[in-house]
Amino acid sequence: MTGPKNGPEAGPATGPSTGSTTDPATRTDRDRAVRAAVAQRLTGPGEPVAGLLDIAGIRRSAAELRAAFDEFTAPGTPVLHAFAVKAASLVPVLRLLAQEGLGCEVASPGELALARAAGVPAARTVLDSPAKTPAELREALALGIAVNADNPEELARIDGLVASAPTTAPLGLRVNPQIGGGRIGAMSTATDTSKFGIALRDEGARDWVVRACLDRPWLTRLHAHVGSQGMPLALMAEGVRALYDLAEEINERAGRAQIDTLDLGGGLPVNFDSDAVTPTYREYAGLLHSAVPGLFSGRYGLVTEFGRSLLAKHGTVLARVEYAKSAGGRPIAVTHAGAQVATRTVFVPDAWPIRVAAYDAEGRPRTGPPVAQDIAGPCCFAGDLVAENRPLPLLASGDHVALLDTGAYYFSTHFAYNSLPRPGVYGYATAPDGTVRFATIRTPQTLEELTAESGAAHADALHGLGEG
Repeated sequence: MTGPKNGPEAGPATGPSTGSTTDPATRTDRDRAVRAAVAQRLTGPGEPVAGLLDIAGIRRSAAELRAAFDEFTAPGTPVLHAFAVKAASLVPVLRLLAQEGLGCEVASPGELALARAAGVPAARTVLDSPAKTPAELREALALGIAVNADNPEELARIDGLVASAPTTAPLGLRVNPQIGGGRIGAMSTATDTSKFGIALRDEGARDWVVRACLDRPWLTRLHAHVGSQGMPLALMAEGVRALYDLAEEINERAGRAQIDTLDLGGGLPVNFDSDAVTPTYREYAGLLHSAVPGLFSGRYGLVTEFGRSLLAKHGTVLARVEYAKSAGGRPIAVTHAGAQVATRTVFVPDAWPIRVAAYDAEGRPRTGPPVAQDIAGPCCFAGDLVAENRPLPLLASGDHVALLDTGAYYFSTHFAYNSLPRPGVYGYATAPDGTVRFATIRTPQTLEELTAESGAAHADALHGLGEG
């Protein structure tokens, strides 16, 4: 395993405790939150790992997203910013974002249930998934939730549902513009052989899409997922251009504005090198305005599906160092944050590097000369490392490490290896006088809850099964 690489999304470790240059205000608020979390025992011997979310930062990101698109969009154009629930499947976070004017993009029955629990209206919810069941589709159509059909078989299924029970739900088709992949293959959704959508450049596919729309006047949307981590903005804009051109062709063939909404799926890459937010929503909206001049003219309503970029910079995983040891001459800090919370970082470190900040036992920034050391997690396999050979002030047992830029996915993709319980997640706000207040977003999972989830109620279910 390696540490962060040079590049637009991750960089080398250079700072005294975080491994990168940081914005002073951002770092100060984070340092205060860490110290307060330790003082209030959100972390400690009993709860050795916790997630922290900067609520003011999340509000700021939501406002920046709205402002960026408002700047370029013609007045009166309907725009729905639907947060990708998979990035933070936490009901209080979804409700906060709804209060900030965002809706939800959901991709499973569970995510839809979370959005509904958060009070997100059906009219501000979009269902995307490559494997929707008849029950999922039936529920979405009954509720009036926007649905993007992924493939011809799903569209045929929707045909039958619409014929048997008319719906007011906006309906669309997901297409794959096949523009190519980015730096992370597993996250690239617009390659030639992607499992998502209708491959637009395959032989006969474009004609099929046009005819499918013309035969169904109720198909009024087109959707494409054009970017994610590792995707260059220029390539994302090329995908949006392909979607816009397809809508123009369908509307010209129909002789009317049948396609009235374009769903620009996918999100912005996040800079994991420092506290700097780059690229910005304004940069992306400005690029789209230049590359696809008609996109913001008011002829089409717009839907976005940002996730990671809204939350990543505002989250911290804080973990206690249980032991300090060495092997082969290299120091190792054994912590309680590993693959169970930083799954992608542990298994694919080159694609998902992470910054680590060092704090002492009281939650104060640890000082001292940088010493190359490994930051290990609690899981029982050798590769459970969130950072390898990373220069940091030497950590001791009882100290803390903070995994930075972890506001998205790290709290919603828990890996239950070794039956490690899910940690608590807490939102925080810093007052002008520097005091920090916390609110519980998710309580730590208890061992009783974990045991029940693992079938404790059926402990005797296998007794006698298969005997004699």
